Amino acid sequence: MSSDRHQDNDPYLNLNAEDPGELTDKVQQVRAELEALKQKQEEIEREKSRLEELKRRQDALDEGRSEMLDKLTRALVVVHRETEESQKRVEQLSAIHHSFTQHLQQIDSISPRSWSPQNLSKELSRAISMVEDARADYNRSQAKLSVDTSGDAIANAAQGDYADLVDEERGLLYWVRAGFAFTLPLQIIGILVLLILIWSLTASK
Repeated sequence: MSSDRHQDNDPYLNLNAEDPGELTDKVQQVRAELEALKQKQEEIEREKSRLEELKRRQDALDEGRSEMLDKLTRALVVVHRETEESQKRVEQLSAIHHSFTQHLQQIDSISPRSWSPQNLSKELSRAISMVEDARADYNRSQAKLSVDTSGDAIANAAQGDYADLVDEERGLLYWVRAGFAFTLPLQIIGILVLLILIWSLTASK
């Protein structure tokens, strides 16, 4: 009895009680429901893929944001420190430039020929004092400039100036002498050929 009552309650199992028309309708209904479930499943899969992509992008954003916040924060500290050091360096160089310019003008203005005999001792002491002040200031600035007067840069500059000076002093006379030295072998050969020619003419007579 219980099984019969169960079959009566289940419209899909009680096939004997259905006529062919109703059965066809129920099959179509089931197919439609399956199609709807399939579409619903596809929509759920698409939504799942969309949410997973959003989650992946969100994680990438969080990771990149955290990484760049840390890097930019550290970089700003370094940039700030470098900026302060650069500003201090510029201020030091500006002060050194100003001081050296003053010393250069003072030393360049020293003119012993214009000193009167009466003030010779006083002028000499003042000039020596200016030179010594310039030397002391120059020596103090070496640690800041990191420049050695015997370094390669200054030595090369001095050599270049000396070479230019030598070239100027050589002038036309140098090149005349150089040209004579370069053509000396040809001159000797020409003289020998001339002597041989003269000897041959003399011997033939």
